[in-house]
Formats: sequence, structure tokens, C-alpha cells
Amino acid sequence: MRTTLTAAPPSRQPVDQQVGGRLAALGRFCFQRRRWVVGLWVVVLALGVLIGGKVFEGTVSATDAKGSESAAGAAVLAAADPSRGTVTAVVDGARVSDPAVKSAVTDVTSAVAKLPGVIAVADTYAADGGLNSTDGTASLVSVRMSDGSTDAQFKAVASALKGIDAPGAKVTVGGDLVTQAEVVAQTQADTRFGEIVTLPLTLLVMVLVFGGFAAASLPVIGAVASVGGALLAMFGFSRLMDIDTSVLPIATVLGLGLSIDYALLMVNRFREERGHGAAIAAAVERTAATAGRTVMFSGLTVAVALSGLFVFTSPVFRAVAVAGVSVVVIAVAAALTLIPALLGFVGHRVKTPTGPVPDEGFFTRTVRRVQRRAVPVVLICVALLMAAGAPFLGSDWRSSGAAVLPSSSAGRQVAETIEQRFPALAPAPVTVVVEADRAAAQHYADQVVSKLPDVAGVRAVTAVSPGVSTVEVLVHGDPQGAEAKRVVGELREQRDGLTTHVTGDAASVVDFQHEIASRGPWALGLVALGTLVLLFLMTGSVVVPVKALLMNVLSLGASLGALTLVFQHGYFSGLLGFTPTGGLETFIPVLVFAFAFGLSMDYEVFLLARIKELRDQGHSCSRAVELGLQRSGKIITSAALLMVIVFAGFAAGQMLMVKEMGIALAVAVAVDATLVRCLLVPAAMTLFGEFNWWAPAPLRRLHRRFGLTEHVALPPLPQVVLPAQAPPVAEEKVPAPVA
Repeated sequence: MRTTLTAAPPSRQPVDQQVGGRLAALGRFCFQRRRWVVGLWVVVLALGVLIGGKVFEGTVSATDAKGSESAAGAAVLAAADPSRGTVTAVVDGARVSDPAVKSAVTDVTSAVAKLPGVIAVADTYAADGGLNSTDGTASLVSVRMSDGSTDAQFKAVASALKGIDAPGAKVTVGGDLVTQAEVVAQTQADTRFGEIVTLPLTLLVMVLVFGGFAAASLPVIGAVASVGGALLAMFGFSRLMDIDTSVLPIATVLGLGLSIDYALLMVNRFREERGHGAAIAAAVERTAATAGRTVMFSGLTVAVALSGLFVFTSPVFRAVAVAGVSVVVIAVAAALTLIPALLGFVGHRVKTPTGPVPDEGFFTRTVRRVQRRAVPVVLICVALLMAAGAPFLGSDWRSSGAAVLPSSSAGRQVAETIEQRFPALAPAPVTVVVEADRAAAQHYADQVVSKLPDVAGVRAVTAVSPGVSTVEVLVHGDPQGAEAKRVVGELREQRDGLTTHVTGDAASVVDFQHEIASRGPWALGLVALGTLVLLFLMTGSVVVPVKALLMNVLSLGASLGALTLVFQHGYFSGLLGFTPTGGLETFIPVLVFAFAFGLSMDYEVFLLARIKELRDQGHSCSRAVELGLQRSGKIITSAALLMVIVFAGFAAGQMLMVKEMGIALAVAVAVDATLVRCLLVPAAMTLFGEFNWWAPAPLRRLHRRFGLTEHVALPPLPQVVLPAQAPPVAEEKVPAPVA
């Protein structure tokens, strides 16, 4: 007859039975004082919802290249003619010359001119027809708001313009202020939509993975708490620095994905320990000591990848770096503290495996097939990844402006109407800010600007203030294409002895690309060096980190290639619900690189930690790879699937920038977790054999002294036989938490 034994909780075990190390002690503390820990996270979540939810109110548009000539020109213009922006109404569908239309428009514009915060109002009747469309069936009303005007004043102006009641006319209100407000509102809506869609789907997948609701709910609870903490952190940072609106959904999607992954790893290890016979308290402690190290190490690698963004000067990059690193810290903290505490409450309800993970299975068989054909597998995988990344070599970067909004938005509709029906009023591709009077600016336009081969003409020379003028330059071809960029360079070389600043969309793109080209190698070097050092400290090898770096670059190339095919060339644009702009948003490729590199290294750590642990136990290199993938393959695949669901949920939103990030990261994770981790890594490690673990003698001594490993010495467990699918016995009920 089989006898069921139970292990005593850590407080009743002999001292030598406790797992050593700070992470084990942290897990033990959070388990024993679980009510306090969970209560603290509830407070964090509540503050995140109540206070952090206001973070969208403090966001700004900060995608200019800081310190660049285009940014300096914009600052000179703002100082010479300060204003907050404009509200523009399109009155379309009725003859402009109709007296009834004129009366309806002028009555409203007269009233708007008296509203607080308004600097000036212009309509076609006061401008002698200058704000008419070419066919005479549409006109514009433009309202400039003062620099200190409030949101309430801007909204009052927009509301008044919507009240133009011209017979047979449709009124659409847009302009840069409306566009900015719609970007904030749409970003907030997309973020909430992504959370609402992804959390139930991830819960469903985890129920299938763990075979029960209790274990599946823990990663979701951890993710929700992490998002609350992330919102609270970003709210604080928004009071200290400019945070672009696009940063918020990007940081949120990273926080959701990492929180779910880390909690999934912790819960999975807890189930393994239970399957080996550990009592609940002991299993929590051992999970914190082993999987907790992997989580902390993985968080470090992701943080290092994001830290490369600090090298750039543009506010959007630094804001993403600050928000991203804080989100990583919060996700790691939730996994190391909240999950052990929650396991103290529901650990007895987590479905316990009837035994350890078998050493033979799908992943073992896959690795053996790969090992028998290692050379062809490496060649085919590398060729596929290089081919997938090839389209990115022809990528075109641009600033899409209002086109980042869905086609139904009023701001985008007004911008497109002005471009198509009021071309003389559309923003010039290139604008030269001249720090001189109008006469000097006109001479410069006649003698220098008009003679450049790619210039189609000078549209206007305008005196902004007594000492500042602007020259609006038209170019042949695409307003942000090669010709426009060439004009920007030529104008910066030929200043005719004047102080000039070349600005406009084309100049902004040129400055952004220059910043990336000049600072990108330094950022890449910092990320590569940090990653190599971290992986060396974990593995003691110089070969494995270099291979991991090269494989990550190949995986990233595939992601960027897919990004180019979809968003520049328009593949699947109908299915994904957007209109291609002909290029990629200027800052998206850099952010994709930082995020995708960190996430790819995340899965590298998951796999290498297991392989290194098995290697330290005395297994051969090939056997360690087999067992490592067999024991971690399911969790890596599950984590990748959950990540893809999270990214796809955000990609289903309406904002183009969020959609680009979601698609690119979903592709990166899918490729990395399948083609790279299941095929390329085992094949490459098979070819290198024992050389995988080589390091020069001085570095080996350094690793013995300072190395970090996921494997820790665990005390032996009592021999426990768990009845299959039986409810927990009374002896395994955990003790009450210590106050």
C-alpha cells in the first residue's frame, strides 16, 4: 500500500534544508507575509488607475531631433511669433459666393474672434478669396490660438466652428491642435482596447497550458498589477520630462508582455517543484531561487537593450528608454514578490504534475533531427532570415503627420482636404527660416533658392517679425523624397552669408536620419557590449554570447523586413485596416531594434539557463541541448504565443505608429521562438560542440569569481508520492503568515 508523505513548511524544516541566497530569502519573505505584499500591490494598482490614468493628459508631441537645425528653426519661429497652434474648419459642399453661406461663416467667425485665447481669425471673405478651393465649392476658416490658451478655450473655438450652419455645406474641424488632441485620444483608446482584448485571450491560452484556472490567473493578475505600476511610474516621469504620446502604448505593451512571460516562468517552475514532491512553501522558495534568477537576469538583458536609447538626443528615444526600463523593473518586481505571495494563497489549487517533465518528447526528437543535419539547418535558417530582412535595405523613412490617425478622424480629413484642394495652403516641403528682414530673405530666395535644380519654385517669402522671415520652398517629386532631401542639404551648404535654419518635414527626416547614423553605432556598441558581458557572466563562455548576438541580429532583420513589406509597400494593408504612407515612421525602426533585441535575448536567457544548468550537472553539450530544449521548449513556445497575442492586440488598434510596433514585435517574437530557438540554436551549438563553452584562462578565472548562474544548489526533498488529481491533504496547508 502506498503511503503519502508531506514535507514540512520551511519554518519547520531544519536550517540546512532552506535554500540559500537572497532570492530564496525574498521568496520566503513574500510567501510568509503574503497579505502585506498583496496589499501593497493592490495600493500600487489603485494609484496607477486613479493617478497614472491621467498620464495621457501630460503627453506632448516630441518626435523632433533635439539639437538639430530643423528643431532650432522651429524654436526661432516660435519665439518670433508665439502661438499654441491653429484650429481649421473646412466648409465644403456649397458655393462660396452664395450670400447665405457667407452670412453663416462670417457670423460665426465674428463671434469666434471675441473668444478668449484667440489671436486671429481668417476666412475667405476677409482674405479676398485666398482661402477658396479651386472649384469654388469649399473654403477654410483658420483660427490662431495664443501661446497660453487652455484646452477649454481651444475646445470652445472648435465647438463654435462646428456650429457654422451654411445651407448645403458640411463643416469639418481640424488643424494641428485638433490633430494633437485626436492623437492623444486615439492612443488612449488603442491602449485600452489592446488591454481589453489581450488579457482574456492570454488567460484562455494559459488555462490550456496549465490545465487549470488557478495557475492561469496568476500571470494575468501579475500583468494587471505591473501595468498599474507602469502607469504610475510614467505619470511621475511625465512631470519631469517630455513624454511623446506614442511612448505610452509602447511601454504598456512591453509591460504586459514581460509581466506575463515572467509570471509564466515562475508558475511553471513552481509546478515542476511540486511535481518533484516539494510542499507549497518549499516549492515557492525553490522557485524564487531558480526561476527568480532567470527572471532577474532576463530583466537585466532587456534593460540593457533599452538603455542603448539613452545615447540618442531626441526626446522620444530618451522617453522610451526611461519608460521602458521602469516597466522592466516593475515587471521583474511583480514576478519576484507578487507571484510568490499569490502562490501562498492559491498554491494548493494549482494543478500539480504527476511527475517531473519527461526527458523524451517532441522537443527532444526535434533537436536530434536537427543535430543529424546541423550544417543544412544552419545554412537554410540563415538564408531564410537574410532573405526576410532584405526588404529593409530599401526602406524609406518619413514623418506621416496626420496620416498616423485613422481615415475617419477629423484632423486627418482636414489635412488631406487642404493638400488636395488647397495646395497653395498646404505646408511647404522645405521652409527656410531667415534671421533677417523680408528684403534680405527675398534676395536670398531669388539668388540662391530659385536656382537649385530640384527646386520647383518659391511659394512665398513672409516677414514673421522685424528680424525673422520665412522662405517656403517647393520641390519636384515626393515632398519627403530624395529630391526634397537633396534640396535640404544644398540649402544648408549655401546660406549666402545669412543666418538660416532649414526646416520642414523633409528637413526633420534628414535630421532624424543623421542622428541615427551618427549615434546609432554607439548605441549598438553599448547594447552589444552589455549583452556580451551579461551572457558571459551567466555562461562563462565567450562563444555562446557572440553566437547569441549574431542570431539576434538575423532575427531582427526578419522583423524589420516584414515591417517594410507591410507598411511601406502595403502588403496586407487591407486586412490590417490602414493606408500605406510609402515609408516607415522615422523613429519606429530604432524602437523595434531596441525592443525586439531585448525580447529575443529574453528567450535566449530562458533557454541558455536550462542548458547551462544541465551542462553543470555533467551532461554532454549535445545532451544538455536536448534536455534544455525539452524542459524549456514548452514554456518558451507558450511565452512567445502569449507575447504574439499581446502585440497583435495592440496592432489591431487604429494608430499607425502603434500598429507598426505591434506587427514588428509580433513577427520578431514568432521568428525568434520558432526558427531561431528551436532550429538555429540547437544546430549551431551542435556544430561548435564543447567549443561552445570556451573562454580564455583569465576570463575563466574571472567567471569563477564573479559569474552569475541560474543553477543553485537545492537541498534534497523528502520522498513524496502525490496521488494523481487528488485534493491536497490537510498537512500541506500552509501556515498563517507572520505579521
